Amino acid sequence: MQGFVHRPSDTRFAGLNAAEALRTALAENDCLMVNRNAGSGTRVLIDRLLEGARPAGYSNQPRSHNAVAAAVAQERADWGIAIEPVALMYGLSFLALAPEDYDFLLRESRRDRPALAAFLAALRDETVREKIRALRMQIGS
Repeated sequence: MQGFVHRPSDTRFAGLNAAEALRTALAENDCLMVNRNAGSGTRVLIDRLLEGARPAGYSNQPRSHNAVAAAVAQERADWGIAIEPVALMYGLSFLALAPEDYDFLLRESRRDRPALAAFLAALRDETVREKIRALRMQIGS
């Protein structure tokens, strides 16, 4: 799950849902965001949410959810969009926005490598598939 992350001590976002927190962040000129790198799925989500807005910090584009959470936790930014486990790891508040879907691509010539073969076997395993379906139901997908 991807969501709006902020420090729990930031009272500007207290009691708000993700959409309200985003509106609040965009309405305040001194509210600094940390973005994500162009081409990432999270960046696509951010740009859709911003609807053309370019808030302060937009040009700060780290390449990972971890880097976003670190910037917020270290007070180098006030908010960002990151995945829930990383936000929790940094002790940040998390306001859910959207599930993050993944596509897996592979080179056919590497299909028989042990790690890739194990990964593909796990994806075919019905027990694993049931767990994935259960997770998707928890997040409302």
